[in-house]
Amino acid sequence: MSKGTGTPLINKKGGDQRQRRKARKENTMTNREFFTAIAAMENLSEELIQHAEAELEKLNKRNAARAAKPTKAQKENEPIKEEIVKFLTEKGGFHTASEIMEACEISVQKASALCRQLVEEGALTVQEIKVPKKGKQKAYAIADGSEEVTE
Repeated sequence: MSKGTGTPLINKKGGDQRQRRKARKENTMTNREFFTAIAAMENLSEELIQHAEAELEKLNKRNAARAAKPTKAQKENEPIKEEIVKFLTEKGGFHTASEIMEACEISVQKASALCRQLVEEGALTVQEIKVPKKGKQKAYAIADGSEEVTE
């Protein structure tokens, strides 16, 4: 359906474009699926099976290289992560994402997400603390820092 009019999107050949796209996507096989199916077949020539296995290896190599390279967002977040670690090192103790947000001038969502990443990397530790009039919140501190709680 087109935006706001309630009429379906019809192409020249007729039929709803969304249904056609959905059907095409359901019937489409990826290269990985295709080469895996070829490599698993028993009654094919050895040359075809070797070619399929070689193509699968190329796909694996390409994906490994892609996974090893940081994304644009990851590159942009590195200085912010360093700023968070610097803030927590200077202040000591546990601090909430809201406090980190104010210090680093980022959104509370970004502060929380980057702190979670730093916890996974082992740079920070996390602990639940009681914040007056807000209840329990997660607080973050340097992993090898002091364990005192600030509110």
